[in-house]
Amino acid sequence: MTSDNTEQEPVTFVDKRKIDPETGQTRDAEPVVEPLVGDATAPQPGSVDEGAPVNESSVNEATPSGGVVSAADELAERTADLQRLQAEYANYRRRVQRDKQSDIAGAKASVVGELIGVLDDLDRARNHGDLDSGPLKAVADKLVGALTSLGLSEFGAEGETFDPSLHEAVQHDGEGHDPVVGTVMRKGYKFGDRILRHAMVAVTDRAGEDDANTSEQAAKPVEAEQE
Repeated sequence: MTSDNTEQEPVTFVDKRKIDPETGQTRDAEPVVEPLVGDATAPQPGSVDEGAPVNESSVNEATPSGGVVSAADELAERTADLQRLQAEYANYRRRVQRDKQSDIAGAKASVVGELIGVLDDLDRARNHGDLDSGPLKAVADKLVGALTSLGLSEFGAEGETFDPSLHEAVQHDGEGHDPVVGTVMRKGYKFGDRILRHAMVAVTDRAGEDDANTSEQAAKPVEAEQE
């Protein structure tokens, strides 16, 4: 007795007719193999049925460590990478812009620094009265105005508080309790926050209240003698 699950073998029959009914020619007998109706070949183990649908949402990516990375975790990782790249690019743009502005300011300061000698000549001409009127005065005013608009400023006037970072003292009169600029021998110039040249000055002490009282007391006997 055979089992129903046993695979049935195909039935073989032999056509013994010597004349082909379709062509009318003689032929040798040849076996004809026909499968039984309803016979289906079972799929082999490991084969893939191309007609079967595949659920892509159920497919996960395996990691080298043997774990499984879900789509949400992969999306979060890609998002973090994109945010990091955006931050790096923003920092790069800011750094490039800052370096560009620094280079521009350095180039301007270099050009303005070369013109300080011209400003010294104009100051000497002004002290001698050569810039009181005439075309040279107009040229000097335009040059000073253009440099000032670019960011050039001068310092080192008499009476300013002495600052070692700005002033170069070549002479000091007094005890140095409250030093101020007494005589300006050469002006100093700044371009923005950059010091192009220190001012060369003579330093003296500021006149305080004690000095003023001493001067008043010394003047009183003189006034009494005159009376």
